[in-house]
Amino acid sequence: MNRKFQEKELVLATHNFGKIEEFKHLFGEVNFQITDIGQYSWIPPIENGMQFWENSLIKAREATKLTGLVSLADDSGLCVNILNDAPGIFSADWAIMNDGSRDFNFATNKLVKKIEETNLAGPFNAYFICSLILYWPDNYFEKFEGKIHGEIIWPGKGEKGHGYDPVFLPNGYTETFGQMDRWKKNKISHRGLAMDNLLNACF
Repeated sequence: MNRKFQEKELVLATHNFGKIEEFKHLFGEVNFQITDIGQYSWIPPIENGMQFWENSLIKAREATKLTGLVSLADDSGLCVNILNDAPGIFSADWAIMNDGSRDFNFATNKLVKKIEETNLAGPFNAYFICSLILYWPDNYFEKFEGKIHGEIIWPGKGEKGHGYDPVFLPNGYTETFGQMDRWKKNKISHRGLAMDNLLNACF
């Protein structure tokens, strides 16, 4: 049986303001306080897990250790079938430039080049995945996952999303993630699906 969240405060283990907004939107009206880890001197830990949930666990555990609060952390990425699920857990790393900044246009171009190098015809099936960890101070944690399948298309379409969104067309839709209204995407996305699983189990 899943442990129910009964505390009065939850900390989100991310400095990403966009993610914080999305999480708060997905939680909706709640009877507890949602705290931003940015209020603490939190340095994001090195994510050296081999799976998405392991990286989520690393972040959640460190956030709880610092704050003493139950924490929620996520790790997500894009997996392309013909690339053996790359970029996968390295989805954000593919965007790192020589100066340390991140440029997802660069990452997307790298993705397309690697697909083209396979000399295979499409459709190029892919999926976005999100792993969530809800972590308590007694080291107990709950693990949840959400996936949305689709295909990679290029040139990309839309400027509303972020990351690889413009080149990802979810199955059953005519708009890429880059074209979708943010909150429409939020409901059907990998993070939205993972949150549905978490909310149904623990809240």
